[in-house]
Amino acid sequence: MKIENFDTGLKGQEDVENIIITPEENYKNKQKVKNYLTDIVHSGKSKLDDNLNKYFAKDIKVNCFHPINEFSGLDKYKDDYWLPLFESFPDLERRTQLIIGGTFRDKIQVASISTLSGVFKKDWLGIRPNNKMVNLRCCEIHELKNDKIVESHILIDVIDLIFQTGVFPIHKSRGAEGNWLNPINTDGVNFFEKDINISKLNLEQALIMQRSLNIKPELDTNSDEDLKLKLIDHPQAEFWHDKMIWYGPSGIGTARSLEGFVDYHQLPFRKTFKERNYWKLGHYSELGDGKFSLTAGWHSIQATYGSNDWLGYPPNNKNVTMRVMDFYHHDEGKIRENWVPIDIAHILNQIGVDIFELIKE
Repeated sequence: MKIENFDTGLKGQEDVENIIITPEENYKNKQKVKNYLTDIVHSGKSKLDDNLNKYFAKDIKVNCFHPINEFSGLDKYKDDYWLPLFESFPDLERRTQLIIGGTFRDKIQVASISTLSGVFKKDWLGIRPNNKMVNLRCCEIHELKNDKIVESHILIDVIDLIFQTGVFPIHKSRGAEGNWLNPINTDGVNFFEKDINISKLNLEQALIMQRSLNIKPELDTNSDEDLKLKLIDHPQAEFWHDKMIWYGPSGIGTARSLEGFVDYHQLPFRKTFKERNYWKLGHYSELGDGKFSLTAGWHSIQATYGSNDWLGYPPNNKNVTMRVMDFYHHDEGKIRENWVPIDIAHILNQIGVDIFELIKE
C-alpha cells in the first residue's frame, strides 16, 4: 500500500507568494495573539469595545462553531460571540494549553488550544445554565496582518458543555469523555524552536500520515474484525507512537493507543463515511512549530453519511462537510498526541439531528 504524494493545501491558492518569517518573529506573534485573547477575556465586558478595536480588523471574517457559524464584521463578532459569552459566564477566565504559529502560503497564523472557565449563570445558545463552574474547550486559528487579527476560526465544544450540565441529548461516546490533557513532558505554551528544519520535518510527518488515510481498506471488506486488523497494519501505523493519545471531541471521546483509536473512532468513522474526500477543498492551515504541528480544513472533509456506526443515527446518505483541526505533538520520532476538535453539532445538524432542539425537551 503506497502513500500517494499530493498537495493537501487549499485549492486555487497554490500559486500565491509564500511568506517566510524567522523563528523569533513567530515566537513574538504567538505571544502577541495569546496576550490579545487573554486580555479580552480577563478585562471583561467593560473594556470589550476598546479591546476588539485594538486587536481585530473591523472587517474581520469569523468562522465559528455551530450554531454561531460564519459571519464578517467586528460589530457582529461582539454581538454574536463575545457579549453572550460574558453574559453567560461573567467570571470567565482563559487558560492556554498549547499555542503554535507559523506561515502557510501567504498567511501568518497563530493557533491555540485553551480552556475558558467560569460559572455558567445564564442561557447560552439555548443551553440551560447550571450555576456551577464549567470548562469550555476552545480551539482557535487566527490570521495576523499588520498586528491585527483579520480572520479567525473558532471551535468550542458545545456538546461537552451540554454534558457538563448533566444533559445527554445524543448517543453515548465510544471513547472517554473529560478534559484534554496538556502536552506530555513539555511546555506547549512558552517553547521556542530556533531550528526551522525540526518544524518542517514534524509538519511533513503529520502530512504524510494524513495522506496515508486515503488508503481505504474498508472498501474491500465487510468484516469488522478484518477491517480492524487492516487498520492496525495500515501504513498509518508507522507514524503513531506506541503510547499515542487521540483526544477527540465530545460525542466521540478520547482514545489511547492505535488500537483504541481504531476501535473508538477510526473503524466506525470509515464504515459510516466510505464515500469521502479529505482534500476536495484542502487545508487552510498547515503549520510546523518545533515539536508541534497543525493542519485544519473548513471544510476538511466532504462525505456521505452511509451507516449508523460512527454517531449511532440511521443512515440517510446525506452529504456532509466537516470543520476539523488537528494539533499534533511529535515525540521520539512519532506522533505522540493528537488533539482533534471537530464541530460535531454541525455534522449532526446536516444529517437532521438538531441538538439545540433536543435540549429543549
